[in-house]
Amino acid sequence: QVQLVESGGGLVQAGGSLRLSCAASVSIFSINGMAWYRQAPGKERELVAGFIWGGNTNYADSVKGRFTIFRENAKNTVYLQMNSLKPEDTAVYYCSGTYESTRYWGQGTQVTVSS
Repeated sequence: QVQLVESGGGLVQAGGSLRLSCAASVSIFSINGMAWYRQAPGKERELVAGFIWGGNTNYADSVKGRFTIFRENAKNTVYLQMNSLKPEDTAVYYCSGTYESTRYWGQGTQVTVSS
């Protein structure tokens, strides 16, 4: 069993920044495909940013150049630095990863960007 706990969401004005954290209950070395997703009201959950093979990263086109995913292995934590936020970034953000063939999700953290 793995627990992923997100934090760092909140209310911010357009153009502002937030940093989300995802703390894992196990070593993140043992979790594959750690990524951030988001779900806005009335919309499907979508991939925002994630780690892929070889330590590379990929991003949704809508956040490229504004968001950065990075990890701090010693703290078993993955972060999402979000800059130049836009109202359309408003959503619940989820951390996710696969551990021993099971996909785990955090509880989500709300990000609201006001115009």
